[in-house]
Amino acid sequence: MNTRLDRLRSRIRSVLPSRRANHFIERLTEQSAFLVEGGEAIVAYMDKPSKKNAQAVRKIEKEADEIRRILIDELNRSFVTPIDREDIFTLSRALDDVLDYMDSIVNEMDILDVKPTDHLLKMAQMLYDASVELHMAMERLEHHPGVAENHAVRAKTIDNQMDTLYATALAELFRGPKNLDDIVVMLKLREIYRHMLHAVGSSDIAANAISDIVVKFF
Repeated sequence: MNTRLDRLRSRIRSVLPSRRANHFIERLTEQSAFLVEGGEAIVAYMDKPSKKNAQAVRKIEKEADEIRRILIDELNRSFVTPIDREDIFTLSRALDDVLDYMDSIVNEMDILDVKPTDHLLKMAQMLYDASVELHMAMERLEHHPGVAENHAVRAKTIDNQMDTLYATALAELFRGPKNLDDIVVMLKLREIYRHMLHAVGSSDIAANAISDIVVKFF
């Protein structure tokens, strides 16, 4: 049965050399692959908000949660790890946080009936781009750490860009309200913008964790 997880593992093996890989890095790479899928799904939701597209994000987040549970179980049963267990845990948690924010974004937009704005479309694209950089960093971490570090730096650059876009979006939002209904919409959008900021902020934490691993072990 050709499941999504099987396809992800096949993709990981096609990138890594044939020698036996660090299985913790494999697990983290699987997590980051789901991050890319989540980024694609949230961009699709912003382009065409629907129950179906919202459910796609939720499904990916739940599948990624299972990979994290497996990783933590393996971590708890390992006496020796090739990378500090604290670094493994920190990176896994940061990747998980990004997906959790993706889930929160579409869940609140769906429940509160928030319509995508041009700013949200740009933010979703930034979130996807950061997810791609993190995944590429993980694919290259064990065998090409210098390249992995470059991708981590690119993810951090996107976080800086998000800070600027977030401030611009808020400034525009606060200029808009003219009546009570406008204020309600403003408050809803502010929360979604904040989730987007935190989602990319979590990708920055993940990028820092990757950089720390490169410095310590490669």
